[in-house]
Amino acid sequence: MLLSSLLLIPFLGTAALLLWPGKPAPGQMRLITIVILVLQLLASLLVTLRFDPAQAGMQLQEFHVWLPGIGLDYALGVDGLSLPLVLINAALTLVSAVITRDIDKRPRIYFAMLVLISGAVNGAFLAENLLLFFLFYELELIPLWLLISVWGGANKAYAATKFLIFTAISGMLILGAFLGLALLTGSVDFSLTPVLSDRLAMGGQIVLLGALLVGFGIKIPLVPLHNWLPDAHTQASTPVSVLLAGVLLKLGTYGLLRFGLQLFPEAWAKLAPGLAIWAAISVLYGSLAAIAQTDMKRMVAFSSVGHMGYVLLAAAANTPVSLLGAVFQMVSHGLISALLFLLVGIVYRKTGTRDLKVLHGLLNPEKGLPLTGSMMIVAVMASAGLPGMAGFISEFLVFRGSIAQFPVATLLSMVGSGLTAVYFLLLVNRAFFGRLSITPSSDDPRNDARLDVQLAVVSPRETIPAMALVAGVVGLGLLPMSLSRLSDASLTAMALQAMGVS
Repeated sequence: MLLSSLLLIPFLGTAALLLWPGKPAPGQMRLITIVILVLQLLASLLVTLRFDPAQAGMQLQEFHVWLPGIGLDYALGVDGLSLPLVLINAALTLVSAVITRDIDKRPRIYFAMLVLISGAVNGAFLAENLLLFFLFYELELIPLWLLISVWGGANKAYAATKFLIFTAISGMLILGAFLGLALLTGSVDFSLTPVLSDRLAMGGQIVLLGALLVGFGIKIPLVPLHNWLPDAHTQASTPVSVLLAGVLLKLGTYGLLRFGLQLFPEAWAKLAPGLAIWAAISVLYGSLAAIAQTDMKRMVAFSSVGHMGYVLLAAAANTPVSLLGAVFQMVSHGLISALLFLLVGIVYRKTGTRDLKVLHGLLNPEKGLPLTGSMMIVAVMASAGLPGMAGFISEFLVFRGSIAQFPVATLLSMVGSGLTAVYFLLLVNRAFFGRLSITPSSDDPRNDARLDVQLAVVSPRETIPAMALVAGVVGLGLLPMSLSRLSDASLTAMALQAMGVS
């Protein structure tokens, strides 16, 4: 029942928000949401306390027959792959609710959708039945579409529609692969059982795995399936961008490991060299595209395309070290990207622009945003993989675990890691150093009136969550054992099992 509480709390919370009597103020809705999400975080921590890191398999399992005729069972479990993602979901959804402000339009629906997404993500990470996973995977689609299309920016309809189309195609491919597995094997057993050659020929395995790769590749997203992400981030509000980058993209990388590698280990081994090259291309493209951006939010969005490529590289290598690096990368990217989007949101709210051609000198200690600028420097250092930060640990493990299997792809990905420092240094240098101004050109006499800028003080509602994320980024970098001890046994067993049957 403990794992079910991670579903009941957000789902009952969603119902409570929708059915709350009267016309509650936005502040009241926000407070109720925070209470619900704090309870969810406490339940996640209780699961962590009950979790035995020494055991490799699923723990705290719950099973109830639901619709046996179609193979849909209520089967939940948690292991070293899913537990860190459940924790990051609980933490970042709470951050998203705390930093939400100025929701005067339909606050009841806004907060209800936020909580509903968190519950759906929990269900996807905990599901041990393929159809149950798909139900939760699809459940977050419409709420996120609403959050972008109703509370987004000026071009929100276009971005939300593109997101909806891409994600709908992703879901159809994943469901098609699951149903195709039942059709080709003549079974309605949708449990997490590796599909080997004695059940399904290699050709059929590759076709089904290919559908999963494209489906989850859209969600991650990987090049060239990434087109929806920059627009979605640019138009989404800051809390939604935090949730999208920090949590929802991990449904794709989690799906690759859980249902790609674990379900089709033999076919995965056949396709692994191509997957490693695909990963390197995504890393390099994401980095180069980020360098070309002048909008801070689009730059951070393209950086996610590159950093998610590391997870595919680690999964392709399929060693205990690389898989541990994949989990570290998912968690560290969740924290770092959430911090980056939060800080970019503060800059936009205080200056009215995200254009790197316009912003200068925001680190000014008297009239600028010194604390925001300082935290931005920490965030970009972490994303660039500087030692002592979470990004360094994750990238080191990925590269160390992959270089023996795929040296060329790993070296190319290392080049992409170096390019991360380039585009984020461009961001910090242009926006935060120099003379404080918010003008296209400080040499243009027509803009002299805008050179003497006094920016408003950032509220604790924004600085405290940002400082908490900074603490998480630095803490994970200095104490990586806090995460590795949870995942090491499960990921080692997963790698060895896949290598043993491939």
